[in-house]
Amino acid sequence: MSRWKGLPEGLDPRARQLVVRLRGLKDHSGLSLAQLAAKTGYSRSSWERYLGGRLLPPEAAVEQLARTVGADPARLLALREVAAEAWTEPSVPDTAAEAAAPPTSPARRRGRRTVVAVVVAAVAVGAALLAVLRPWEDRRPRTAPGALPTYTCHIEHRAGHWYAGNSTTDDAVLQQGMVGPEVAEAQCLLQRAGYPPGGIDGIYGDLTERAVKRVQSAFGLVVDGKVGPHTWGALRG
Repeated sequence: MSRWKGLPEGLDPRARQLVVRLRGLKDHSGLSLAQLAAKTGYSRSSWERYLGGRLLPPEAAVEQLARTVGADPARLLALREVAAEAWTEPSVPDTAAEAAAPPTSPARRRGRRTVVAVVVAAVAVGAALLAVLRPWEDRRPRTAPGALPTYTCHIEHRAGHWYAGNSTTDDAVLQQGMVGPEVAEAQCLLQRAGYPPGGIDGIYGDLTERAVKRVQSAFGLVVDGKVGPHTWGALRG
């Protein structure tokens, strides 16, 4: 599980969603930043800025990452277009490869706007279904080529402690921007305790951090939004 640095405090949630998604795909691929640079034609320093939330990645860079890791370029480009509307810093080419990237045609931009609308609608529908369908209790395997791992919650009580089947850790330190099964375990336990993290996706985003702070406040812990030994103790029971 990568230990990413925290994203800039002023980063808009729409931009944050793109960066966290790109981080997750990079981690799931197993590629180092140097390997990612070699495969996409964008420098390591550029990817450090893109994945650090300091610079909006160009469309061509997002598309190259998607094709490199086997993800759907259209969905990532749609997230990138949504993020671009909220990004406070200008996106400018900083490598020869970026400067040489061909502009997007008007036809592709019209198609992209359609995809953006579909993605936004899908997010709204998904949020409505979340409370009804309780996907964290769905034990059916769900996988898709190029997608991040899908996690489920198998809640059980053993020896006085709660477990969700993704990790048995009680001391891993989790924080904003991290991904992996430990994050999914915390999300399941947050959901079980009545503090919805916004979905069981193994990505430590804003909603997960908010749920952690609520648990910490309820149990009289230091409210820092990070899951450490004391917060694990509260979640494990």
